[in-house]
Amino acid sequence: FISEEYKVSVKSVLVEALQGRETANYELPLETKTGDFRHLLLNATTRRDVDGHIIGVVGVAQDVTDANRRQTETDAIAGELRLLVESANAPIFGIDKDGMVNEWNATTARITGFTKEEAMGRDLVDRFISEEYKVSVKSVLVEALQGRETANYELPLETKTGDFRHLLLNATT
Repeated sequence: FISEEYKVSVKSVLVEALQGRETANYELPLETKTGDFRHLLLNATTRRDVDGHIIGVVGVAQDVTDANRRQTETDAIAGELRLLVESANAPIFGIDKDGMVNEWNATTARITGFTKEEAMGRDLVDRFISEEYKVSVKSVLVEALQGRETANYELPLETKTGDFRHLLLNATT
């Protein structure tokens, strides 16, 4: 039932369990009767008799085939979204719930002069918004974080040279 490429490692897991060293969350493909493969997450536990002597191994497995497939699909969609955000002609930046920059695309970097690395983890309002707009921009962002969108809000975003670029902000959760 075990494919050739996994026979040695599966045997090693079982031998380890027979020596009293248990293995948790070992993933392997298992061939089904129809010739398909299902991916299992295996926990190999040493089985002992009443005197504590090792008499075998109990393997408990969970079929993670569908979960792995969904994760692969999710990763692909996330990758496409990252590519879309990064290559967009519009400045796109994001913040986490604490107001720290967690997204800063290439257009935002080009417009401001700040690289993604320089912006990431910085407080957006405190670092990049002019003093007279800090309160109102913070309010717009708090509203967006609570699910209330704002469209076409003009804000000044500071550039690396100390100038400000005025952008129209569409803020959404």
